[in-house]
Amino acid sequence: MEDYDVIVVGAGPAGYAAAIRAAQLGMKVACIDESCGKDGAPTLGGTCLNWGCIPSKALLDVSHKFIDAKEKLATLGISTGDVSVDVPRMIARKDEVVAKLTGGIGALFQGNGVTALAGHAKLLARRRVEYTPRGDEPRTLEAKHVILAPGSLPVDIPPAPLDGEFIVDSAGALEFSAVPPRLGVIGAGVIGLELGSVWGRLGADVVLLEALDDFLAMADRRIARDALWEFGKQGLDIRLGTRVMGAEVRDGAVQVAYQDKHGEHTTTVDKLIVAVGRRPNTEGLLAPDCGVNLDERGFVYVNDLCATDAPDVYAIGDVVRGPMLAHKGIEEGVMVVERIHGRKPVVNYDCVPAVIYTHPEIAWVGKTEEELKAAGEEVNVGAFSFAATGRALAADETVGMVKVVADAETDRLLGVHILGEQASELIAQAVIAMEFGAGAEDLALTMFAHPTLSEAVHEAALGVAGNAIHMVNRKAARKVARKTT
Repeated sequence: MEDYDVIVVGAGPAGYAAAIRAAQLGMKVACIDESCGKDGAPTLGGTCLNWGCIPSKALLDVSHKFIDAKEKLATLGISTGDVSVDVPRMIARKDEVVAKLTGGIGALFQGNGVTALAGHAKLLARRRVEYTPRGDEPRTLEAKHVILAPGSLPVDIPPAPLDGEFIVDSAGALEFSAVPPRLGVIGAGVIGLELGSVWGRLGADVVLLEALDDFLAMADRRIARDALWEFGKQGLDIRLGTRVMGAEVRDGAVQVAYQDKHGEHTTTVDKLIVAVGRRPNTEGLLAPDCGVNLDERGFVYVNDLCATDAPDVYAIGDVVRGPMLAHKGIEEGVMVVERIHGRKPVVNYDCVPAVIYTHPEIAWVGKTEEELKAAGEEVNVGAFSFAATGRALAADETVGMVKVVADAETDRLLGVHILGEQASELIAQAVIAMEFGAGAEDLALTMFAHPTLSEAVHEAALGVAGNAIHMVNRKAARKVARKTT
């Protein structure tokens, strides 16, 4: 029987980070993953590198550059002439990016001494793992510690069964060979918005059918409202409060039936993307006597330190509670391994940033103003528009704002919410500040370079106390008006 210090199940961001860190700390490590790429060969990196974060961002960046060249550069004085997109070449480049990064994980495994095993893993009792290579007989491995990081899968819905050609999931939406004239998306959450944005920019008429009545219910209400308005201006037809009843392929198109408050409707699209969320990938993962339990939603039950009910067995990433975000899984993986090694790190779940890579981008960390007020907490809020920021105006990227929420008594930062250019980068400033327990005044007293987009974060922090320099303080203005009259 082969034995290891640590066996990691899953080579996505959570799993590969855990495996590499364990090897760095001198442990004998194996990482088992059953994923296969487009060519059928084993691949590392999980959903994020192969079918999620990375390939979708490659297409988002290309589509953004295309719409800039087609519609925006002329306003800046740059003439481009006719602009077209080569979809097969775009997809090929996306595959090149994926291959480079997944190959990079293999190189990191080799360089750090991690044993990569391609095949299926099942956790047995007493930290034994049944490993089944593709096309071969299973064998049993044993470990002092096991870390479960199998990731997640797209949620299927009965009204819209996938056929891989006309009705696809998020992975299939990254492989279109041409821009569909009419595109339907079930779900207007993170994945639906990003995929709808890609193909909408390239020329598709996009309709998104969202079951919830509130747009981006997890986001700040002001940010979500402004984003909905902006996406509508871009041509995304977002229909809230809709329930898809069925989808049927007829004559090379998809007829989608749905209900809303006005009754029953149908719409016809050339392609339909099902993007209603993801579920934990636990099928075939756990033997009945392994000691690991699932919660009522099918996630692996863990405590705050990612320990399961089985001794020395941990679970991290998409398969446990909390947001399904690669960076959250990476930090959990590193935390678990370092605690195995005797260190005492923790993951601060109050400081997990979230990003939607539309244009403008949406990003936030911490709680929303609405959440805090519903909990009875008194807050002060500062907001600043990018339209009043010199760098944003110079770059013609004036859509959006920064909103800072702080405790009314202690001034401690409780949430920062951004809609705008480079929101995914700007939010890191807020994460760092909140990680160190900063108050809005700390940000307000920090010197930001001028001119930068970051100044909007500074001004919003100043605005918490009503001291924003480049925005009229209406209360102060009214006081001055009363004095002068």
